[in-house]
Amino acid sequence: MRLLILFSGLMLVPTLGFATQKEVTAQQFVDLQQGDTVHRGFRRAHAKGACVAGYFESNGTLASLTTVPIFNKTQTPFIGRFSVAVSNPSAPDLKASVRSLALSFNISPTQQWRLAMNTPPVMSVSNIQDFYKQIIAIKKGPQAISAFFKAHPESSDFLNWKKSYQPQTSFALEKYNSINAFYLKNSQNEQQAVRWSMEPLGSSFEFESQSDDVLFEELTARLNIKPVKFSWVFTLANKKDNENDPAIQWPENRATKNAGTLVITSLDRNPDAQCQSINFDPLTLPSGVVATEDSILRARSAAYAESYRRRAKEKLLEVFQ
Repeated sequence: MRLLILFSGLMLVPTLGFATQKEVTAQQFVDLQQGDTVHRGFRRAHAKGACVAGYFESNGTLASLTTVPIFNKTQTPFIGRFSVAVSNPSAPDLKASVRSLALSFNISPTQQWRLAMNTPPVMSVSNIQDFYKQIIAIKKGPQAISAFFKAHPESSDFLNWKKSYQPQTSFALEKYNSINAFYLKNSQNEQQAVRWSMEPLGSSFEFESQSDDVLFEELTARLNIKPVKFSWVFTLANKKDNENDPAIQWPENRATKNAGTLVITSLDRNPDAQCQSINFDPLTLPSGVVATEDSILRARSAAYAESYRRRAKEKLLEVFQ
């Protein structure tokens, strides 16, 4: 079983834990992510990636649930990044078992929205302490991880997804999920718990390559023909759903709203492209979107910040060497 790292990029908090549990610091978590070999100047997880740009075309269906202006009937540009879950920026694309899509919207001069989405729809565990232990177990080998999952029945939704998941031949054909839940808040201060996904609108594209960069090469070829599109679909929780537990899949019969179409028009694989310096912290939220009490959501933010601090320092040192 390959290591599944669901954090994609990286204001530092002292710990990822809580007083009632054994604490895991952001530094410890990122140390575990990067392993023994440090690829200086790169993200500690999802080190391999490329920048994309385009726009979101809203159909207005979400405007009654949130004050975020991008959900009015309008077009809003974005910068984003496709990546694979590896700590080595030169690793083969197909080695990674998780693929990601991150987005950054400039909502106003003072507000941004950053989204970090992954192919799994849920986390494997409900808190950061157990996720930390899971990574340790994976590194120890099959017996350790098997024992870990037997001791964690909350992993069943994740394991069921993993059993049925078939990696696609293109970034453009994957479904990307928020994993964590958030609240949408409207002008009447009403809140609705949601998760969202980017659902592909593309079709198979004939492309062959033996390159370690096959997914990025395929996306380049695809974009040379036409834009890549996704439907931005929101799933609405009801009172039976626990928005604070990222390991539990919400039932398929929950109401959904298609908010519009994400249109990707360009790709930039330059290592110094604009998105590479962005910290895709999922707690960078605009007015109209509110974080839940999900502890892993806050842990993601802390880990992203620590990874960002390290690579920014390394880049700065390169300048003065």
